[in-house]
Amino acid sequence: MTQTASSNALMPTLFVPHGAGPCFFMDWNPADAWQAMAGFLKGVAATLPQPPKAIVLVSGHWLSPAFSVTGARQPGLIFDYYGFPPHTYELTYPAPGDPALAAEVARLLGQAGLPSGIDEQRGFDHGVFIPLKLMFPEARIPVLQLALQQGLDPAAHLAAGRALAPLREQGVLIVGSGMSFHNMRGYGDPRFGPISDEFDAWLTAAVEAPPVERDALLQAWAQAPAARLCHPPRAEEHLIPLMVAAGAAGESAGQRVFSDRVMETTLSAYRFG
Repeated sequence: MTQTASSNALMPTLFVPHGAGPCFFMDWNPADAWQAMAGFLKGVAATLPQPPKAIVLVSGHWLSPAFSVTGARQPGLIFDYYGFPPHTYELTYPAPGDPALAAEVARLLGQAGLPSGIDEQRGFDHGVFIPLKLMFPEARIPVLQLALQQGLDPAAHLAAGRALAPLREQGVLIVGSGMSFHNMRGYGDPRFGPISDEFDAWLTAAVEAPPVERDALLQAWAQAPAARLCHPPRAEEHLIPLMVAAGAAGESAGQRVFSDRVMETTLSAYRFG
């Protein structure tokens, strides 16, 4: 899908796929498996109304008892993938943190009645640095990572997004990083092609519904067709970042901005605003 820049200064919110481990930075079979997704991620910056002043990204790879946000001035990287080529453990992404923004994120969440904290030791997991290396390769924009609440309650994550929505007016880009399909047993299995298609069609219709209806549908996502085949019970952490992006969208319309068939399954990205 061709992407065009918006003239609206309000930052959109995004839900992007972060691929399989360091897939964009290594050889794969077939060689072009992740090529379209990489191209989409590389093109994201050009679609924004202005360069982000900061990025708040929620990844499917950090779960915490309460919402938590990174507070280090210079977070390190967490190589939380296994069995990949040695060079993929030498990747770098030296984006700075932003302790003042971390305090503001915690304040906004607390103001909304959502317990939260600041983790000054946590670095960026691969759900953060892998997609951002493609989206913003210069690594100059301050980045905060927001944890998922480990209960994975969609309503709580929609509420967290709503609490953080004012940041969009300050030039902050809010990103959910996960996968629209994430059943590890389904990847590479052609039987899951139609299953992923069915859920993807439902998810796209939900995202593109009017905001009130959208939130209600996303809150009840587990009742969607093929939902639990695409995101098994207690393993939906790769979908829940979408709830934060949708909650932060407010009245902004949602749309699917990317979709591709990878490893026999359909994987999509969404934008609000």
